[in-house]
Amino acid sequence: MTTGFPTFLRLPAATLDDLPDTPVVVLGAAEATPYDPAQRSHSADAPGAIRAASQQFAGQVSQHDFDLNATLLTKGADPVSVGVDIGDVVTKVQDADGNRHRIAAAVEQVLDAGALPVVLGGDDSVPIPVLAAFDRFGPVTVVQIDAHVDWGGTIQDEDNGYGSPMRRVAEMPWVTGMLQVGIRGLGSGAAWQHDDARAFGDQILTAREWHRRGAEAVLDERPGGERYVVSIDCDGIDPAAFPAVAMPTPGGLTYEDCLDLLHGLAARGQIVGLLLAEYVPSRDDPQRLCAQIAVRLVTVAIGLMRR
Repeated sequence: MTTGFPTFLRLPAATLDDLPDTPVVVLGAAEATPYDPAQRSHSADAPGAIRAASQQFAGQVSQHDFDLNATLLTKGADPVSVGVDIGDVVTKVQDADGNRHRIAAAVEQVLDAGALPVVLGGDDSVPIPVLAAFDRFGPVTVVQIDAHVDWGGTIQDEDNGYGSPMRRVAEMPWVTGMLQVGIRGLGSGAAWQHDDARAFGDQILTAREWHRRGAEAVLDERPGGERYVVSIDCDGIDPAAFPAVAMPTPGGLTYEDCLDLLHGLAARGQIVGLLLAEYVPSRDDPQRLCAQIAVRLVTVAIGLMRR
């Protein structure tokens, strides 16, 4: 893990080998399985950029948060009661197998300590090792915000790239359900991929259907008491609000839609893990407005996971 970094929301820094009693552990994972082992992930700089943007809000976390409908950290409380940040898993673009092993091992160690992982990605190959770590901590339902279904098979001779994460995690016996929200446009593969997803039991919600029906109607179809790992691919968010992605697609979820989904899940079950992926800092504006949206989503999720 990296050391000497500005932590997310200035939470206390910690190490994997000396985790305090804390509900949430933040960690970064720049990349897992690239398609081109000679080129860094388009989202490799995202964990650092998100942490940097979080400094803007760090001094305000003792104020009431209307998006959370609570105060994340009451004045005088120990920040460890919110969570800690352990830095980034060491990843190397030429070492996909090692990346997956190190990411999975780090998340598993967090879970072994009784905490819940919040992973700052990284491209969308990162969910594969993150979900692999839940082997002894299932069953879990994967909830993905994304423009794309991500049920690809082998792409460019690679089974574990960012076009295949939902197919790979569906093969894990401890993943017993899946909900994908925000699907739209092109780039989700051929129809057989979607047929396979639905055969697994995947509930696929297009962005149009989500907006037509609303969060309550959609989530009322889910069984109660599920344990959710939420994976936010930032291209699931409307590029009018969040353009800093590799594959911007017209339409999508608003920031408020994402909040409604997170709150709805927390009201019906338990969010036991969060991953935010596919933010591309090089495509953000000088004020890092997309990074700020990412920070707010992660902050609200942390508050809901603490409950």
